[in-house]
Amino acid sequence: MLRAADGIRGMVVAPHGLAASAGLAVLREGGNAIEAMVAAAAAIAVVYPHMNGLGGDGFWLIAAPDAAPVGIDACGATGAAAAPELYRGLTEIPARGPLAANTVAGTVSGWAAALEIAAAWGGRMPLERLLEDAVWLAGNGFPASDNQAATTALKAAELAPVPGFAQTFLVDGAAPAPGSGFRNPALAETLRSLARNGLDDFYRGRLARRIAADLAALGAPVDADDLARHRALRRTPLSVDLASGRVYNMPPPTQGATALMILGLIDRLGLEDEEPDGFAHVHLIVEATKRAFLLRNAHLGDPATMEIDAADWLAPETLDETARGIDRSAAAPWPQAGPDGDTIWMGAIDQAGRAVSFIQSLYWEFGSGLVLPETGLVWQNRGSGMSLADGGPNRLAPGRKPFHTLNPPLARLADGRTMVFGTMGGEGQPQTQAALYSRIVTFGQDPQAAVAAPRWLLGRAWGEETTSLRIEEGFGGETVDALAAAGHEVEEVPAHSDVMGHAGVAIRHADGRLAGASDPRSNGAVAAW
Repeated sequence: MLRAADGIRGMVVAPHGLAASAGLAVLREGGNAIEAMVAAAAAIAVVYPHMNGLGGDGFWLIAAPDAAPVGIDACGATGAAAAPELYRGLTEIPARGPLAANTVAGTVSGWAAALEIAAAWGGRMPLERLLEDAVWLAGNGFPASDNQAATTALKAAELAPVPGFAQTFLVDGAAPAPGSGFRNPALAETLRSLARNGLDDFYRGRLARRIAADLAALGAPVDADDLARHRALRRTPLSVDLASGRVYNMPPPTQGATALMILGLIDRLGLEDEEPDGFAHVHLIVEATKRAFLLRNAHLGDPATMEIDAADWLAPETLDETARGIDRSAAAPWPQAGPDGDTIWMGAIDQAGRAVSFIQSLYWEFGSGLVLPETGLVWQNRGSGMSLADGGPNRLAPGRKPFHTLNPPLARLADGRTMVFGTMGGEGQPQTQAALYSRIVTFGQDPQAAVAAPRWLLGRAWGEETTSLRIEEGFGGETVDALAAAGHEVEEVPAHSDVMGHAGVAIRHADGRLAGASDPRSNGAVAAW
């Protein structure tokens, strides 16, 4: 029987065991949930380099008991040189190479902003200690995960011509073997520099100048002034009230409003009397997803350019009206192309009940593929998803934030539980969140069983192009047949497919007990004490 891991004094959930261990070590030494997450974030950037890194963006949701949750937007904007004219003659921004590396990497600024909150909680862990495990792993090496090896092999031909990629991620011209030693000495020195000089050095110090020089030499349109202008922002999260509690997520440029809208719709459609993972459970979430995705695709982008307020999608009257338009027996027309993307999600809860939901990304696997030679940083390609066409909230322009699939949810349930949960996987993120929430909260499943159970995905995900409804092996034949009969374009995929993302859950019960789950699709772990 699949059962969640138990804890009482602290817990960290991550898609790689070494990152979870790094976070737990900080908790055991007296650190709080934010400090543990910074340690885990630095470590996961080293040991899961195909999914995330210091050259990417990040978002935080942070909740202390009896206080309103706080969000941190650590999304970088496009450089001043990243104007449409730079891409003259192209119909879209390249996904790889220097021209794809057109936005500031924001995640390190998010670590700094979160540590300000940690200090207000009384946190006193030295930055050198928080980055210690990441420095050691980058400098001395770690066993390459099967996920890193497989992803590198899959993308090697595409990425080998990109400057710095082959030298950093290939071994004798090939992907590292699973379990073989892998290291990034230049990244280790970058982490040491941050530990010595502070995280702001990434944007306004000597390290920033080295980063800017590398970017300029490689032809990327981000310079020292762009780095110096960047600041992480504290944001008030969006929220939706459900019969079972309140769920929070980040506002634009993330798709947090989309994830919350899906939960609000299925709350109105009612799943309590349905069979877990039967036809109605899957069909109703998929149909709610379609409604939310249509709004997302039309309107979400840099909040400064949006003409609507995404919070309006979560108004009770809007949710009521939208839910009434969903057919309980037939599929609405699809496909509608949407964004790709990969990332990592991690959660942490400390003994005081302070909880963190955190997400960090390079966008596509290995981002732009561009590796800065002096610093070992892999730079994201988040801005490659921006449009060169006229109009729209996600049109390319200097200083503009790109739309993000990233969104880190956090729930405060009516029964006193606090739950942080999430996943990687582009379009799959809000769908998997809905599956986890309904399985754990509505149907009362054990969190580990809920994470491991077969999932579904409408639209694109990590490395995939199809927009059909993919169903993992393990659903009953009656469910699959009923979905096809209702008009869904069903495509069955193998069990525990990477396409479904790498999910995790951490829950604090009202009496202080902790429960956590990691995804067998990943190299993850729950570290608890």
